[in-house]
Formats: sequence, C-alpha cells, structure tokens
Amino acid sequence: MDKYIIAAGGGEIKNKTTLEIDRVVSGLAKAHAGEKRANALFLGTASHDSMPYFNSFRKTYTSVFDIKADVALIVYGEMNAEHIREKFERADCIYIGGGDTLFMLEKWKETGITEMVLSAYESGKIIFGLSAGAICWFKKMYTDYEIMRGTGGEYVIREGLGVLPGAMCPHYDERREDFLPKMISENIPEAYCAENNAAIVFKNGRLFGSLTSGGKAYVVKNFGGKIEETPIPPAEL
Repeated sequence: MDKYIIAAGGGEIKNKTTLEIDRVVSGLAKAHAGEKRANALFLGTASHDSMPYFNSFRKTYTSVFDIKADVALIVYGEMNAEHIREKFERADCIYIGGGDTLFMLEKWKETGITEMVLSAYESGKIIFGLSAGAICWFKKMYTDYEIMRGTGGEYVIREGLGVLPGAMCPHYDERREDFLPKMISENIPEAYCAENNAAIVFKNGRLFGSLTSGGKAYVVKNFGGKIEETPIPPAEL
C-alpha cells in the first residue's frame, strides 16, 4: 500500500480556508477505507488537546465530507495508551494539527504516541499535518516554539522525526524573509516551503506534488548561499 504524508504550511480549518486540501485528504481516506465509512483521527497535541480545534475539524470532515471524526486525547491523561492505540487501528487518516511542535514531540515520546504515529504511516494510513503537524516529519523543522512559550523572540531550526528529508518551513508567505538567512547560516541544502493554504504531498517518501486552497509551495535549494526557489507542480491525485 502506498504511504502518503501531506504537509500543509498553515490555514484555518475553522474558517474552511484549507477546504480544497481537505477534500483531497478526505478522498484518500475514503479510498483507504474501501467499502466501509472512512474514519479520521485528530491529534491536537500541539494545541494542548484543544476541543474547539477538534470541533472545527469534525465540522469539516464529518459535516462536509461524511467521514467519522475521532480524537486522541494525549495531554492530560484522559485516555490510556490502549484506548488510543485502538483509535489508531480504526483510523484511515491521521490529522495532526498545529501549535507547539516541541511540546507535541515531547508529549508523544513521553506517552508512547510516537511509535503509534510512525506505525500508522508505515501501514499506509493517510497522514495529514498542518504547520506543527507538518514540519515534525522532516529531518529539520523551522519552528516558532520559543516564541509561543515566551522563552525567545526568534524562529529556530530543530530536529524533527526524520521520516522525510531536508527541512520544512510552514507559513512561508509570512516567514520567508526570516527563514532564508537561517537556511544559509545553518547550511541546509534543501527545504520544502509551504504557504498558508498550501500543502506538499509525499508519496512513499518522495516528493509527489502540491495541493492548494489558495497558497503556493516550493522546493528551495541553497547553493553555497545562493537560493533557488522552484514552485512544486500540482499533485495528480
């Protein structure tokens, strides 16, 4: 079975700004489900299990696309590991929301969720991540976690899960001017950059194309300090 990671740079599911991307994700989830009703599992760890965020997700995936929406609550201990594992097993799609990336990865490691997330990907469940939920899959991730925590005033580059190569910059329409100098100073040879309401599709670990609900996505290469941006063509899904 093919393995998909769809990495979105940002957007507001509450306001349905990513709707055209969600439509494609929903289609892949339904294809994975076959004859049964598709199930999408929401991970809001990065937003400290925000229930309003989950409700916005459910209003789109259930009300618009007729997909059963479920949630794994990880942060405050409401659900034990076995209960969460059962939810992963039932899911056709894992939706990983935005927020504090480092908090999310720390909590996943602490609670054993990292293994479940990686296993879900390897088994062919559709992975969709937005902002924090997108950048975590790469070797390097460009994150605002220090700003969010009030411990610093700059965006920083940190290690991700390393499933996908290179670095990812989310919200590229807002952060381009800060990211590119850091890409050069950190000697990062290649990055994947997605604006708000744009997503990058990886199929079986390789770049497959882009999706848009209004934004654009790029492959950005660093040739010894000389930056080259190449738009990513649409994915044919």
